[in-house]
Amino acid sequence: MLRSFLAIELPATILKRIEEVQKDLKSSRADVRWVSPENIHLTLKFFGTIEESIIESIIKLTEGPVQGTSLFFLKIQGMGAFPNLKNPRVIWMGFQEGKEMIVAIQKQLEREFEKIGFQPEDRPFHPHLTLGRMRSNRGKDELVRGMERYREEEFGNFQVEKVILFKSDLRPTGPIYTPLREIRLGR
Repeated sequence: MLRSFLAIELPATILKRIEEVQKDLKSSRADVRWVSPENIHLTLKFFGTIEESIIESIIKLTEGPVQGTSLFFLKIQGMGAFPNLKNPRVIWMGFQEGKEMIVAIQKQLEREFEKIGFQPEDRPFHPHLTLGRMRSNRGKDELVRGMERYREEEFGNFQVEKVILFKSDLRPTGPIYTPLREIRLGR
């Protein structure tokens, strides 16, 4: 049994920019559990705990939608929170250019994975990068003021070339993500 998810990795230049933004937002002293930049990625599907024997099926079902998509660029732009900035629980960066490609791939993948028993998400898919999660309301107002500065900011763009199936090991020090398989776009 292993915990796994399908995601797109971010280039080091963008992770560096995320780290700078997090550092700036941390100065608000808000009660946020920040995600380590090296653990930030664009999740397409979280599988949870699965049998190792199902990995090959997941790979096969991923290949069609992913290999049938040409390489494209994603632009990371804007910052917000779920459910909203008045009540921020999850702090995120969003996507502009390329967003519709990601949504289309994710929709196809949901349909494919349903064939092997994975229920589709009941909420619409909003591509985002999770930067942190609020633990309490301490420092919330100052954090939100900081986030407002980045609301429309462009954080960079990159070419999406592959999707990766990751294994997730939860540790007291934080999760460790290990790539299991890569599926390249446009093959």
